[in-house]
Amino acid sequence: MDASDKPLVNRVAQSSLITINLEKYYPAEKIIAFDLKDFLFHGLILKEKDFRTALAEYDWTTLENGLLAIYCSADAIIPTWAFMLVTAYATPFAKQVFLGSKEDLIDKFYADLIETTDWSHLEGQRVVIKGCSDKPVPVSAYVNLTKKLQPIAQSIMFGEPCSTVPIFKRPRKLK
Repeated sequence: MDASDKPLVNRVAQSSLITINLEKYYPAEKIIAFDLKDFLFHGLILKEKDFRTALAEYDWTTLENGLLAIYCSADAIIPTWAFMLVTAYATPFAKQVFLGSKEDLIDKFYADLIETTDWSHLEGQRVVIKGCSDKPVPVSAYVNLTKKLQPIAQSIMFGEPCSTVPIFKRPRKLK
């Protein structure tokens, strides 16, 4: 029997590696950006009466079960109460309201998810954190997950199971 007669064996599939794909945790809800710049007078100041009128006329149902990111892209000083007022209007419709950009919202979403997930099933395991994704998983999610897993995992790798970059390996205990 020569080498060409041997059956191909998928050693990756047979390994004890556990793959975590952060992309699968990406929010399923629509993410809506609410830019206060659109409510500024001459792009500079927020006039309370006009702002209140605009918010009262806004179609808040477009936020139904979405994740709302409230921010201001203009270089203007926005009073704290303006963010609070938008929150008060949005809360009955949006699933969650965040202060910051869409990117900030996704960072916070992943930070909360990683912090509140029970990772104890990975104690002593060899873990691969999948690298490629079609969704914009923030780098902070990879950093936070590494910090969370390092005290419990045997090893942490990044990439695909067939081609990984070693990140952390627990030293072996001497007997």
